[in-house]
Amino acid sequence: MAIELKVPEVGESITEVEIGDWLKRKGETVQKDEPVVTLESEKATVELPAPIAGTVTEVLKKKGDTAKVGEVIAYLEHNGQAEKTAATEAKPGAGPEPTQPVPPRIMPAAARALEQNKLRPEEMKPTGPGGRLLKEDVQRHVAESKAQPAPATAPKPALTGDGRQEEIVPMTRLRRTVAERLVQVQQTAALLTTFNEVDMSAVMALRKEFGETFLQKHNVKLGFMSFFVKASIEALKQVPVVNAEVRETNIVYHNYYDIGVAIGGGKGLVVPVIRNAERMSFAEIEIAIAELAKRAKENKLKPEELRGGTFTITNGGIYGSLMSTPLINPPQSGILGMHAIQERPVAREGNVVVRPMMYLALTYDHRIVDGREAVTFLRHIKEFVENPARMLLEV
Repeated sequence: MAIELKVPEVGESITEVEIGDWLKRKGETVQKDEPVVTLESEKATVELPAPIAGTVTEVLKKKGDTAKVGEVIAYLEHNGQAEKTAATEAKPGAGPEPTQPVPPRIMPAAARALEQNKLRPEEMKPTGPGGRLLKEDVQRHVAESKAQPAPATAPKPALTGDGRQEEIVPMTRLRRTVAERLVQVQQTAALLTTFNEVDMSAVMALRKEFGETFLQKHNVKLGFMSFFVKASIEALKQVPVVNAEVRETNIVYHNYYDIGVAIGGGKGLVVPVIRNAERMSFAEIEIAIAELAKRAKENKLKPEELRGGTFTITNGGIYGSLMSTPLINPPQSGILGMHAIQERPVAREGNVVVRPMMYLALTYDHRIVDGREAVTFLRHIKEFVENPARMLLEV
């Protein structure tokens, strides 16, 4: 009996998805829980696993098609279905002793068709009497294989009016949604960005002194992000409106800290969320970020890992950005932008010294966050990062 492969629920308020790459094609076998196809929603790309071990017998949607949640997109059949059918059609009157599955009997015309098309009899379903494989079975299998969706090919360049080439590539559903939300936030929120700079000497000294020990104990590198996550949480405690959101005509203050971390994934920028980050140690934060980044590059993030979040941190510095004005992730009211570390001359106690400096940017929703609060928030970040012991003592 054919098993339906349906589009599952992939996230809150998502009613349809876009079909991505088929990882298994028609006629191929698949193990239970092995990915069959990727599904692209407006929040993430997920893999749909096989509910059984069997063979893909029919593909109803090709790459790029849309499908609604609950819609059937393919059919699978249990392995050995044909052999079971043949066994149950044994001659009546046989005793109760168990029967062994028998291979299908191949008719001469079917054998010639198999040889011509370089196929194996177990690749197709026999429909003849007693489980016989007919020539028509082979021909049907060949025709269906040719009719299945072809692998995606690279887009062909188009020519402009003056003979120059352009390449037209459809936006993925994730990219379209990101674009729509970025435009939406600029139209609905009063965005403003304020800047500061931070001396990274203390953090870099700690990483140099304890980095190797940290790696050996926790099996993860001590990065900069855990310091900024910790500093952000302490700053949010001091300025709670930056951790709030506008909900209709109300301001909702969150008494928890779900920190989104912007990561460049395989399909573009994604912002997975570290839940209850205030309860986590430096090592737990680094482990969580490393795991999320790994699965983001493999397009294996779960939809629920991208939902929610009360504040976001993005690090353009890993790409060399010196300064930027990041856009908030609605309905959040703030986002912290980190940037590249550069050695610059600064004044210290009347002397000019060279220090590793980083520009920080806070984009905030001016509807509920005043300039004084935004500047105060960034000053707290600066104080905590320049004196990391304050984060441990929470002072």
